[in-house]
Amino acid sequence: METRSSLYKQLIPLSVALFAVGTDGFVIAGLLPQIAADLEVGVSAAGQLVTAFALAFAVSAPIVGALTSSMDRRTALYLGLAVFIVGNAVTAVGPNYEIVMIARIVTAVGAGLIGSAAFSAAAAIAPEAKRGQALAFVMGGLTLAIAFGLPAGTLIGGADWRLTLWVVAGIGVAAVVGVAVALPSIMLPADSLKARLQPLKEGWVFGLLVVTTASLAGTHVLYTYISPAVEGATGGSTTALTVILLAWGVGNMIGNTVAGRLADRYPPERVVTGGLAAAALMLGISPFVVTNLVTAIVWAVLWGVFVSLPVVPQQSRFVMYAPSASAVLLGLNNSAIYVGVALGGAVGGLFQEQLTPARLGLIAAGISVLGLLVNLGTRRAAVTTAPAPAPQAA
Repeated sequence: METRSSLYKQLIPLSVALFAVGTDGFVIAGLLPQIAADLEVGVSAAGQLVTAFALAFAVSAPIVGALTSSMDRRTALYLGLAVFIVGNAVTAVGPNYEIVMIARIVTAVGAGLIGSAAFSAAAAIAPEAKRGQALAFVMGGLTLAIAFGLPAGTLIGGADWRLTLWVVAGIGVAAVVGVAVALPSIMLPADSLKARLQPLKEGWVFGLLVVTTASLAGTHVLYTYISPAVEGATGGSTTALTVILLAWGVGNMIGNTVAGRLADRYPPERVVTGGLAAAALMLGISPFVVTNLVTAIVWAVLWGVFVSLPVVPQQSRFVMYAPSASAVLLGLNNSAIYVGVALGGAVGGLFQEQLTPARLGLIAAGISVLGLLVNLGTRRAAVTTAPAPAPQAA
C-alpha cells in the first residue's frame, strides 16, 4: 500500500494535467467579448466554442479511451497531452472562427483522453480507504483551474485572448514533465468500445450519468455567459469580473475538498442530494444578487461551494457500486460532465437572447432540480442492483 506522501507525489502530475484541461475548457467563458470581436462573430457564436469543446470531449472520451485502454496509463497521458498542446497552439494562431472551432474540437479529443487516463490511474493507485480523497485531489486540478486558472486567464486575455491559450499549452508541457518524473507504469484491463458502453444498459448507471449531466448543465447555462450576466455588477470591468470568477473558484476549491471527505465518511448519494438542492437555490436567487458587486462576490463563493459538491461523490458511487468496472464507469461519468457543459452552453445560448443574461439562473435552477429528482429516484436502484464488489484492477 502506498504511503500518503508517495501517493500524492504520483497524483500531482494528474492534477496538473486536469488543471490544464480545466483552464482550457472553461477560460473561453471569461473571454467571449474579446474573442467575438477578434473573430468578427456574435457573443452567442463565440460561446459555442465552449459548447463544441465540451461536446467533442464527451463524444470522443469513450472512443479514445477504448482505443487506448491497452496502453500504459502513462503512455495514454503522453498521447493526450501531445494532442492537447498542439490543439491549443493552433487555436492561438487561428486566423478565423472556422479554424479556431476545428482547433477547439481537436484539443477536446486530447483533453478527453487526459481525463479518462487520469481518473482511471488515480482510482487504480489509491487504497480503497483513500479513493475518494485521491479522486478529489485529481479533480482539484479542475477546481484550481476554476479558482486561479480562469481568473488569471481572463486577466491575461484582457490584453490578448490568444496569449491565454499559449499559457495553457505551457501548462500542458509541465504536465508531461510531471508524468515522466512521478507517475509509475499503470496497466488496466483493455476494453472495447462496446464493452465500455455496455454499462449504459444498466438503469442505475444511466440514472447516475443523467444526474451528473444535469448537475453540470445547470451550472453552465449561467456560467458560460457569466460575463454578460454579471455586467450590472462589474460595469464591464475585466478586473471586477476576475474577482467574481476568483470568488466562484475559491468556492469550488472549498466544495471539492469537503466533498472528497464527505464521500469517504457518508453515503455519497446524500452529499449529491444536498449539493444539488443548494445549487438550485443559489441559481434561483442569482437574478436578484448579481446587480451589485459585493453581493455578487458573496453569492459566487456560495454557488461555487454547492455546485462542486456532487462531482466527487458521483465518482465515488461508481467505484463503490462496481469496483471491477470503475475505469469504464469513471470514463463515462467524465463524458457526462462534458455533455452537461455542452448542454448548458447550448441552452444558455438559446435563452440568453430571449431573457436577460442575468435571468439565465432561473433556467439553470430548473435543470438542477431535475437532476435532484433523478438522483432521488436512482439512489435506491443503484444500491439494490449494483454488482457485488470486486477487487480493483491495478
